[in-house]
Amino acid sequence: MDGVGRATDNAFIERLWRTVKYENVRFSEYTDGLKLIRGMDDYFPKYNNRRHSSLNRKRPKEVYENGLIGISNNRQN
Repeated sequence: MDGVGRATDNAFIERLWRTVKYENVRFSEYTDGLKLIRGMDDYFPKYNNRRHSSLNRKRPKEVYENGLIGISNNRQN
């Protein structure tokens, strides 16, 4: 998220949190912040390692590691 095209950046984040809310938060009984954090710690590894239809059946982790548009996200030395 680079500030250019912020409206589209925001759409990705809004979609992510909608998914989190509908798949995890509304079915869980988080009674305090610590339980919520633990729940998110359990949820996100599962989310990042499952295949997504919007990513052509790739895992978000794979897309991030390979770069969204073919540009690697790994640091250059």
